[in-house]
Amino acid sequence: MAKLTSEIKLSIELDENRVPEKLSFTAADGGVENQDSKAIMLSVWDADKQESLRIDLWTKDMPVDQMKIFFHQTLVSMSESYKRATQDEKMALTMKDFCDYFAEKLDLKK
Repeated sequence: MAKLTSEIKLSIELDENRVPEKLSFTAADGGVENQDSKAIMLSVWDADKQESLRIDLWTKDMPVDQMKIFFHQTLVSMSESYKRATQDEKMALTMKDFCDYFAEKLDLKK
């Protein structure tokens, strides 16, 4: 039986100084085709080196206020992912508390 595969494609258009001007992604299995984005954060785990590898990109026209919201939402989702992956409720709640503190300090809570 053939193994199933799924592909997520990132497209980055750069200016003459290699600064991202346009970001988009395609995830056919999720029904997404060339979805525009202003920022991308991707982390992968290198099990041999026991370290994470990251790609953090944002377009030069990404508004700072949106970047702050993006970081906050990313931190919240990381705390939820951490809980699902480890079943460590106590640390997940601690991380969530930090997310609340982060939002408060950046005046993101409405």
